Amino acid sequence: MTGSPAPRDPGLQPERTRLAWRRTLLTVTVVAVLTVRQTGGAGAAGWSAAGAAVLVWGATLAAGWRRATGSGPRRPARWALPVGALAAAGYALLGTLLVARGLW
Repeated sequence: MTGSPAPRDPGLQPERTRLAWRRTLLTVTVVAVLTVRQTGGAGAAGWSAAGAAVLVWGATLAAGWRRATGSGPRRPARWALPVGALAAAGYALLGTLLVARGLW
């Protein structure tokens, strides 16, 4: 047959994507708030860690907000995945440094 293929039925995939982004943003928000709370009064190193956590939170929020609310394009921006990966790696490094310095 030479007919065109049937249109793709996304089913529940868009809803699962929105929910996954919401969970990710909630998790990143909680990590940033706890980091600021724990390290805010620990001098320059603590404020640096808190600032880094807030910067990572802002970058992740910028990358995922439109996808989490369902108002974004069907395909994510080219930079959304690298920002998410860098955010995860950044939080892992930040946690390691906080434990190593005894701030947590």
